[in-house]
Amino acid sequence: MANTITKRELVNKICAELHSDLTQGDVLDVIQKAVELITESLGAGDRVVLRNFGTFTVKEVKPKVGRNPKDPAKDVPIPARKVVKFKVGKTLKEAAAKSK
Repeated sequence: MANTITKRELVNKICAELHSDLTQGDVLDVIQKAVELITESLGAGDRVVLRNFGTFTVKEVKPKVGRNPKDPAKDVPIPARKVVKFKVGKTLKEAAAKSK
């Protein structure tokens, strides 16, 4: 099973690889700000493109009728909603294909 990398572990890895004057707090601030800006952009309906990594877009899912698993005879209306979609970039796709 694959390992889970947390934000804190990501910060530690970046600090270890950069060998710069940046503190873990500085790197954490940059990562947090990037996440906030991506979230704000998607909330505004914008597309976020990170070349060779991937593209985040907001798509609207049409309303549909679902089934209640406890009572399959009942129809459950599912309203239209917006969801975030991610299209994998070339470099990320190649790295994932090589993973164990």
